[in-house]
Amino acid sequence: MKLNFLAVLAAGCLLSASIGCVGTVDGRRRAAIPLVKDTIEGRYERPVAQIFQSAKEVLNYNGTLVGENTISNTLEAKVDTRTVWVAVDEIGPKISRVRVQARKKGGGADVDLAAEIDKQIALKLK
Repeated sequence: MKLNFLAVLAAGCLLSASIGCVGTVDGRRRAAIPLVKDTIEGRYERPVAQIFQSAKEVLNYNGTLVGENTISNTLEAKVDTRTVWVAVDEIGPKISRVRVQARKKGGGADVDLAAEIDKQIALKLK
């Protein structure tokens, strides 16, 4: 009986220690499982406005656009049951960066979806 109680207590402590908060690419924090890769970054020789428009079209095609911030050039969308964030910023005079982050409903990372969205944005630019 004591051993079962200790096993349940240890499992509960391990579970509570593995859940925390992660930062999203739009600057907010969400409850999720930390310390896993969930962001894909791409760099393109295009203006920020063109990449932002392409990202918006890709997210509308794949799911539902939930939020759009034209000041910080960030987008939030729901694709199936996942949440996807896209941030576009300029890192040089001719180079722009796209960061795509995807999380599952329970807070787990979905790097495959982030990579797919990034690839579709790149193809839309050509």
